[in-house]
Amino acid sequence: MARFDAEALHTFFTVAKLRSFSEAAEVLHKTTSTVSYRIKTLETSLDTQLFVRTTRTVTLTPSGAVLFAKASRVFEWMETLPQEIQQANDGVEARFVLVINNLLYNADAIASLLAHLAKRFPGVELTVRQEVYMGVWDELRHHGGQMAIGVPGFDTIDDNFSTVPLGIINWVFVVAPEHPLATAPKPLGNDKLRRFPAVNVEDTAWQLTKRTAWRLSGQSEIIVPDLDAKIACHVRGLGGGFLPKAMVRQLVQRHQLIQCPVVVGRQPSPLALAWRREGAGKITAYLRDLCLAQDDLVQPLFAAMDPVPAT
Repeated sequence: MARFDAEALHTFFTVAKLRSFSEAAEVLHKTTSTVSYRIKTLETSLDTQLFVRTTRTVTLTPSGAVLFAKASRVFEWMETLPQEIQQANDGVEARFVLVINNLLYNADAIASLLAHLAKRFPGVELTVRQEVYMGVWDELRHHGGQMAIGVPGFDTIDDNFSTVPLGIINWVFVVAPEHPLATAPKPLGNDKLRRFPAVNVEDTAWQLTKRTAWRLSGQSEIIVPDLDAKIACHVRGLGGGFLPKAMVRQLVQRHQLIQCPVVVGRQPSPLALAWRREGAGKITAYLRDLCLAQDDLVQPLFAAMDPVPAT
């Protein structure tokens, strides 16, 4: 087996980065002959040539390019390791996965939040995942999510997590002005509604039971990938269905959508903030405080929700 030590790897990395034995020698405070000897020893150990040398240039061979790519990751990791160790000692999660309910997702707000977190907690690996319905809980329970904004329900489904109510989604049934239901006698009964397709975003749960947002028995369905596509389908008259009242208010005011009273409406959907108890650190606590205070940084994520009714 090939053997090489960290110093040999560092010598190779420096030469490869600078494309010069003499410049590498200056950086490493070694003689050029010492650097050359270490590279030759490494090549012998690996039984492969790492550099093509001419009187003026130093270039990597294909084998050298592979080693340089791997070595770059090693030294990048070594540079950040002290900071990661210090953050772990300070109670900062090394990796943080935030899950967002698709009803609350806002790309600009997420980008601003990530930029803020990256600056406040440098070096942390940040991941945001957008999920639908029970897929939010699924991501928390089975795929490593630390926190979710907008889990369905106010109560936890797993004692490993804590929840705090955020708000509720109030639903309205809407169709395009040219849709046949727009001019039908109101309120609309289920017998009329089921004649036209429902437009839905599919639940993204894998291990938990998927749920359907709204679909009547015998009704056809159009499945779209996200909420923006669902709204666009409604506007274009492809089908009917329920959308968050706060989200479509302006579309209704501009007469791009018509709100239709129905005999059997859709019950409000409570949404909560949920976080994993085990391993919760400073990012969890910081984000929790931002959400509960409805800080300006996260406020756009709550646009589709109405306040929790007073009890």
